[in-house]
Amino acid sequence: MKFNIYDKRKLWKWIFLFLSVVLVGFFLIVSNNLVNDLAKQERERMEIWANATKALATAPMSTDDNGMAMQSGDIDFYLGIIEKNDNIPVLLVDEDNNILMHRNFDLPEPVDTLNPMTLSPANETFLQDKLSHLRNSRNHILIKIDDQITQHLYYEDSTLLTSMSYYPRIQLLVMILFVALVYFAVMTIKKAEQNKVWVGLSKETAHQLGTPISSLMAWVQMLEASGIDKEIVDDMNKDVNRLSMIADRFSKIGSKPEMALQPICDVVTKSLDYLRARISTAVSLSTDLPQNEHNVMLCRPLFEWVMENLCKNAVDAMQGKGSLNVLVGYDKKTAFIEVTDTGKGIARKNFSNVFSPGYTTKKRGWGLGLTLAKRIVEEYHGGRIFVKQSEIGVGTTFRIELPIEG
Repeated sequence: MKFNIYDKRKLWKWIFLFLSVVLVGFFLIVSNNLVNDLAKQERERMEIWANATKALATAPMSTDDNGMAMQSGDIDFYLGIIEKNDNIPVLLVDEDNNILMHRNFDLPEPVDTLNPMTLSPANETFLQDKLSHLRNSRNHILIKIDDQITQHLYYEDSTLLTSMSYYPRIQLLVMILFVALVYFAVMTIKKAEQNKVWVGLSKETAHQLGTPISSLMAWVQMLEASGIDKEIVDDMNKDVNRLSMIADRFSKIGSKPEMALQPICDVVTKSLDYLRARISTAVSLSTDLPQNEHNVMLCRPLFEWVMENLCKNAVDAMQGKGSLNVLVGYDKKTAFIEVTDTGKGIARKNFSNVFSPGYTTKKRGWGLGLTLAKRIVEEYHGGRIFVKQSEIGVGTTFRIELPIEG
């Protein structure tokens, strides 16, 4: 059941990401359509400009008695079309690539107003470079003056179109940042709420355990005073002390624990000693400890809790039968602990999910053990805990890494 709840929570994340992608894609399509429409309009304007140029080039230069010459009003009309282009850079060249006209280019040197078509060497080089670039672009219109004369019109995208072409990219970046910020904000708020719930639940659990534990301690003392078998009383006392330690662990969640230098091998050994008498005899529990000992800054009760959680999960994964090995080693300034079982294994896609609250494949349990272990190791001890390797039907290895002190 808990596994299904986790799946639903994960599904909502994917739905949010899917809707975000759809929204970003929609705005990109709209933006691209606007850019394409503007580019189409500019080409239509250039085709009109080319037709006006052709009309002027073929206009009669004199008037005969029969009135066959072009009227001056028509000339003014076509000239007006040419003059109105004040934002699209244009190059008009002949078949030999000689520049016949240029407009709206930001030339490196001022143009001679008396002879605008007389180009300085710098301006000539600049325009020839532009021509070489434009000849390989789609912004080209062929103008056939007559059977012998052909001209070529090349043009650049206007400043507006150039700016608009960058707009979808900028918009994509802004949308991604916006979605990321929203997702980050939601997850941060959610995590903060989870932390408050964790802390509140832990403190309340410790508080609720306090009263019955105190009563049990008093009952144990009464039983001991009544002459009950000392061995029985000692076993009961161990369990009561165990409950007291569990309550102490819960009380430390949410508050800064007291840290102290601890010999890592000794901590691991003591944790396993408690478990040996409480797990199935069908489970072979072995340790592989180094000869030398290193100290690690630990909160001993909390770290022992981590070890117990890992080992209990391993025993559950083996269904009470198999081999459990705990390896302790050192790598430069890091102490590591590897817990390896021969259980049913974990799918690679779930390597990180096993530490998420509510994730569990067991019929019983809340799926909080590994989440608490991760919180204790990473937030309180500055270390790492992760699934080192796992294979379905073969087993799993969890690895804890802690910084070595001294």
